[in-house]
Amino acid sequence: MDMRKLGTTDIDVTSICLGTMTWGQQNTEAQAHEQLSYAVDERAINFIDTAEMYPVPTKRETQGRTEDYIGTWLKARGKRDDLIIATKVAGRSGMVWTRDDKVSQTRHTAEQINMAVENSLKRLQTDYIDLYQLHWPDRDIPSFGFHSYKDYDEDEMVPLLEILQSLQRHVDKGNIRHIGLSNESAWGTMKFLQIAEANGLPRMQSNQCVYSLIARRFDYDRAEIAMREKVGLLAYSPLGMGVLTGKYDGGDVPEGSRGALFKGFMENYKKSSDSWMDANKTAQALGLTPTQFALKFVESREFVTANIIGATSMAQLRENIDAHSIVWTDAMEAEATRLHETYRCPLGR
Repeated sequence: MDMRKLGTTDIDVTSICLGTMTWGQQNTEAQAHEQLSYAVDERAINFIDTAEMYPVPTKRETQGRTEDYIGTWLKARGKRDDLIIATKVAGRSGMVWTRDDKVSQTRHTAEQINMAVENSLKRLQTDYIDLYQLHWPDRDIPSFGFHSYKDYDEDEMVPLLEILQSLQRHVDKGNIRHIGLSNESAWGTMKFLQIAEANGLPRMQSNQCVYSLIARRFDYDRAEIAMREKVGLLAYSPLGMGVLTGKYDGGDVPEGSRGALFKGFMENYKKSSDSWMDANKTAQALGLTPTQFALKFVESREFVTANIIGATSMAQLRENIDAHSIVWTDAMEAEATRLHETYRCPLGR
């Protein structure tokens, strides 16, 4: 595990980030606290990622519970300043319960950003958020996987300048230290950087996107931005919702798994089973577990700031952290390249 700079900031984050989206749905508060204490105090991970909409799948009854769990742990533990806490504000969606049903849509307006920041601070029981991310664009574009582009009405988007100005006010107040993106396009990333530089506003320091052995669209354009502009990738779903662990290879869906609990999440992965089964067999041929191959691949990319791992059990968490300790070799790189050339991006993301 390395220490890596978060964008152009003076913050060093661990190359492993603890993801939290199962807490409050698949994990209890006690289990969340156990994971946090192990990752932070025993394994020296300093980077924790969450979101106002978590746990996933989001719903009115549980929204915000993940931040609540982190908040109670932070209050009990203390030592807030040795951690980097990242959270996110929802983009354009129908999840109006995140705004107390006071709006018809969640958007990145100044008023909604204000409400979201204040609510996250309360739930997290902290005075500041180290990295505040736009969870997906305010623009009316598909953000979670598509194969062809369809344009949108530019007049219907909250101007990027206004979004940055809204975030600037919270930076000035000390509520937010730095800002970042999530599920953002190459165009959106560069426009945010251009507007920030031209107007003396905070710059985006990261872009959190799906990335794995079978989902490598970030390589096509945003990776160059990450390198040249120092907007590094915070990679989520590096195990492809679990398919890159090998547990689905036999065709069975393990009881208690995300595939069993949230069947809709697995449809794209079922369509791409040839790719992940090949990846898992390749790992074994290399003398690795599928988890080791998948997680170390992501961490080895030079444009990755941190690899976001999540687990529903302590055994999974230990395995995921330990997987990063292997040495990435030329043989592994060759096989990762072969997989990509054979299947490209089967998930369409």
